[in-house]
Amino acid sequence: MPRYRLTLEYDGSVFNGYQAQDNLPTVQGVVEAAILAFCGQAIRLQAAGRTDTGVHATGQVVHADLDRDWPARTVMNALNAHMIAAPVSVLACEIGGLDDRGEEWHARFSARERRYLYRILNRPAPPALDKGRVWHVKKPLDVDAMQAAAQVFVGHHDFTTFRDVNCQSKSPEKTLDVARVTRTGEEVHLTFAARSFLHRQVRSMTGTLAEVGAGRWTLEDVRAALDARDRAACGPVAPSCGLYLTGVGY
Repeated sequence: MPRYRLTLEYDGSVFNGYQAQDNLPTVQGVVEAAILAFCGQAIRLQAAGRTDTGVHATGQVVHADLDRDWPARTVMNALNAHMIAAPVSVLACEIGGLDDRGEEWHARFSARERRYLYRILNRPAPPALDKGRVWHVKKPLDVDAMQAAAQVFVGHHDFTTFRDVNCQSKSPEKTLDVARVTRTGEEVHLTFAARSFLHRQVRSMTGTLAEVGAGRWTLEDVRAALDARDRAACGPVAPSCGLYLTGVGY
């Protein structure tokens, strides 16, 4: 049974997240329906990560175990044809093979890194073309202050403060490898990379860093919030519309 590795791009604004749910539109549901229409096989996809309602992806990775040995390009083209009406695309398809440990490659368990981008449109005028794809913040943001404060998060920490109360992870401890804030024209981009993240960790850190950029928090406030290990110490949580899963490293 060949395992196919699919790289997905999707607009999350019309979905109730990635994970399949009864009677609700989801990314997983769309792709699984396309596979059923393509080859008549009802399967359950495995994904590198489950994005929330409204969260987008430019590099989500999933795998599908199919009964027949199809050419990878045939699988990609067929699924895209069956998903033409949905804002989901298969960007690449290949045979899974083995991971770096010599074990069968798995979209979730073989992943070594997840990368996220958060886009803030930082200007007085609201978005027209990117509505639902950026967080609009009118007040000017101090990117240098945000970048300095973001370094508080880098390394191994207890991220209880920046963890959703419904997070199912066994431990609040994570190692954040990258936290970077840059300005690109009218947008402020926040880039994060780690092996794994807690539920809504990126949005929680982003909302807090936006408070720094607006001058309402200091770097010391961010450090105190992290050290508090208390969800109540977190700043406002950024909305889902600006968040993108941009890639998975294996």
